Amino acid sequence: MNLKNLKLQRPIVFFDIESTGVNTIQDRIVELCMIKYFPDHTSISYVKRFNPEMPISAEATMVHGISDEDIKDAPTFISLANEVFSFLQDADICGYNIMKFDVPMITEELMRAGINEPFKSDIKYIDAFKIFAQMERRDLASALKFYTGATIENAHSALADTEATAAVLNGQIERYGWEGDITSLYEISRQGHEVVDYDGKFSRNEEGELIFTFGTNKGKKIADNHGMLKWMLDKDFSRHTKYIANKILSGELK
Repeated sequence: MNLKNLKLQRPIVFFDIESTGVNTIQDRIVELCMIKYFPDHTSISYVKRFNPEMPISAEATMVHGISDEDIKDAPTFISLANEVFSFLQDADICGYNIMKFDVPMITEELMRAGINEPFKSDIKYIDAFKIFAQMERRDLASALKFYTGATIENAHSALADTEATAAVLNGQIERYGWEGDITSLYEISRQGHEVVDYDGKFSRNEEGELIFTFGTNKGKKIADNHGMLKWMLDKDFSRHTKYIANKILSGELK
């Protein structure tokens, strides 16, 4: 695919996940597609299915069509984690609704494999869904139809959805007359919110202070309540959220 409207200073990886369910902490990846585009607009692809070592929910199979039988002989994610990590290195990231689901889930899987910082701090996350939601408010199939006039074949396969997302972003840049540089797209995607942990339990206020984003402590400064952080370490929060909590407690992240 020729992403003629996208101006790249470094590679960007478009990716999509199919999973056993929708719980980013407890569920597992069963299919991963990544397409890496380089500044010269050449690309390479990575498409794998994994044995999640747990049953795929009936609801998930109805969505993506992958059954337990289909992946019983596939490799585990942990066995190929370094391969996945290597593919993602030195690249920005793009997907459809990735900050709510795909990024937290792949981070949890990589951290489960012992890779504590899957993404570097300067990575820019481009979410074509957030751009679309601000401008038009539709799902991926509608976005593809709206921006390109095309329809998705084999919707909800990781490859089809990944390619559709790339086409949507390319169409968005053209439709709105944007320059197509990653920094501008990143600013639109993040909507003013800094990514602190991928599960979104922490953020920063207008003064740049770390705050909680949930429960009775929502909006309160973390510096005033380290006891809450310690409580979180013993509860069912994602590995990355706990990792960030430990960095705050140690003073490494302020």
